[in-house]
Amino acid sequence: MIAKHVSMKSIKKSDFGALVGYISDDQDKSERVEYTSVTNCQSDDLRSAIIEVTTVQGMNTRAESDKTYHLILSFREGEHPSNEILKEIESNICEGLGYGEHQRVSAVHCDTDNLHMHIAINKIHPTRLTIHNPYNDHKVLGKLCESLEIKYGLGRDNHLSNKVPSENRAADMERHAGVESLLSWIRRECLEQLHVAASWGEFHKVLQEHGLTLQEKGNGFVIADHEGLMVKASTVARDLSKGKLEARLGLFEALINGSGTASLSTGRSKAYEAKPVGSRIDTTLLFARYKNEQANQGALRAQQWKSAREERARKVVAAKRAAKLKRAVIRLSAKSRMEKKILYGLVSKSLLADLQTANERYHVARQSIFETHRPQQWVDWLRCNASMGDVDALAALRAREVAKGLKGNTVGAAGGARSTHGVNAVQDSITKKGTVIYRVGASAIRDDGDKLKVSRGASVDGLKAALRMAMDRYGSTITVTGSIEFRAQIVKTAVDAAIPLTFADPLLERQRLSLLNETTENRNGHSTDRGRGVGSGDSGIGSGVRNSSGGRFDEGGRRNGIFGFINKPNVSGVGRRPPPESRNRLRDLSSLAMVRFASGIEMLLSGNVSGGMEHQGSDTNNALRRPVSGSGLIVFVEADKYIAERDEKRLKGVNVPVHRRFCEGDAGMLPFAGLRHVDGRFLALLKRDDVVCVLPVDEKTAAQLKRLSIGDAVSVGESGSIKLTKGRRR
Repeated sequence: MIAKHVSMKSIKKSDFGALVGYISDDQDKSERVEYTSVTNCQSDDLRSAIIEVTTVQGMNTRAESDKTYHLILSFREGEHPSNEILKEIESNICEGLGYGEHQRVSAVHCDTDNLHMHIAINKIHPTRLTIHNPYNDHKVLGKLCESLEIKYGLGRDNHLSNKVPSENRAADMERHAGVESLLSWIRRECLEQLHVAASWGEFHKVLQEHGLTLQEKGNGFVIADHEGLMVKASTVARDLSKGKLEARLGLFEALINGSGTASLSTGRSKAYEAKPVGSRIDTTLLFARYKNEQANQGALRAQQWKSAREERARKVVAAKRAAKLKRAVIRLSAKSRMEKKILYGLVSKSLLADLQTANERYHVARQSIFETHRPQQWVDWLRCNASMGDVDALAALRAREVAKGLKGNTVGAAGGARSTHGVNAVQDSITKKGTVIYRVGASAIRDDGDKLKVSRGASVDGLKAALRMAMDRYGSTITVTGSIEFRAQIVKTAVDAAIPLTFADPLLERQRLSLLNETTENRNGHSTDRGRGVGSGDSGIGSGVRNSSGGRFDEGGRRNGIFGFINKPNVSGVGRRPPPESRNRLRDLSSLAMVRFASGIEMLLSGNVSGGMEHQGSDTNNALRRPVSGSGLIVFVEADKYIAERDEKRLKGVNVPVHRRFCEGDAGMLPFAGLRHVDGRFLALLKRDDVVCVLPVDEKTAAQLKRLSIGDAVSVGESGSIKLTKGRRR
């Protein structure tokens, strides 16, 4: 998270109402303003808050500086905290700056690649009417961001800047405008030559060859190009400050021509020209088109402004001529002095009204001309053309170095041809990284050219649209990345909507087929609760026998779950009551992790145990725990209890990663994340990507794991066996 204060140098530009109007304006976009909030005002209405804050600011007549504090909080790409957490972050930041009791309006924007929040704060205290300017606010903001990143589990950013303000502004310009700054160009082209110059003559010669001059300004030096653009020499490099240059080269000697003024060599070999920053494609022709259009727009804007001024001048001259004629008529026709005075007053009033009308029309025309022919930066021009269907402009946006693609819950394809047709959604906007935002109902779909991402809280219609768009673009074989919940939701949506696709992940594809078979049987009227044993027409477990819960067994006798737990029994099907002829047989006991008796008088006897079980005799109840046949994994109620407790905290906004059971697909070298003791059972926590896998272990293994440190790698087999670095096993 990055916090930045946007200061206004002029009090004339310190307009709280204009700032609130900007941050709350949706700009004809559906995916821009996620929510707005008003704090410490009498009303939650934005207009009322603006009037109240403006009144309070007007009551302070002594302060001559900026009375509005504009703060921007930007989060890393892919981070999207809940609205409750965003409000807490805003409150903590304002309290830390000393604005806890001040009036403020905040708005969260989601139309860019990075979720960000604008906060407009009244620097005038509502009761004391004193102005508050936080001292070294950039350092305070850095410390606050560090603590909030830890508290809410956000991505860690470096808040200790080693750059001077002018260097930061140049970097911001390059990122947002997409054009290389003079500072970066000098560093790339001639900084090394300036470092090795042994005299002022050599120093000036290097600058001349690059179309630059060194000039004294204030107490230091500036480097200027042929168009007058300047940058501080000490910003280019600390060794180029005035003190260090004079210590190395002697007293400053300006480059003087015959007329006694500093000059540039007409035979310079290079010169600075604003060009796009690094890109993965060649944008020479596209940038030339941009420069040509901007030059034409500037000429057309100047011509239309001239026409508007001339039109206003004609109306002013006509109004004055008409007033002069009216006065002449009054002078000749009016008889009394009082009559002339009244008529002259009416003429003057009419003239002022005509002049005001002419000026108002001119201002409206000038604003319209500026909006129509507004100067655009390189990236803004690319966005504008890409939104109108320019494929080359969209490709240039996506080829920028800052464009790294979507992360998180995404839908895409593993290679294959891509198309741009068949999109059944309304385009909302395009970001500076080339991400196209589509709107589908209450959901937003983001497209970076390779993947599609559905916004947080996606509706079923949004997921359906994302899957259909993915098929239109990438074909029928789809890849899904993200959380377990998102992948399960995608599979269920694909089956419910009857979308004819195939998942590249074999586990997801197995889940889809299993759910599709169950859905088909339910639609045909065949209950999945019927007790069909192995001898009811199926050839046996090795042939893919369907159990009572609608799932299937693979060739190894392991059941393929439908969602969430791969190769795990569907525990939810245990509670269904079998038909009378199969009562108390518990034919699927060998594939289940737990059993539940419908009533207290029913018992499991040795004669009721299926012949396919490893132990013919009945085991002890042991709190209704049994091992899973074939997989070697043990599922305990304590593990589910711990996972449920973690999920409950995560839903409340606590920074808790996703927890789930350990499954065979998690086997391998995993980082050790801790050991828990729940209701007498030890649970090992293993980190896999951003998910914590919960694996029950015995006391002996737990004693060995206690000697490990968080982050140490352990080897875990498919059966759940843990191999430590010293070769000990569970």
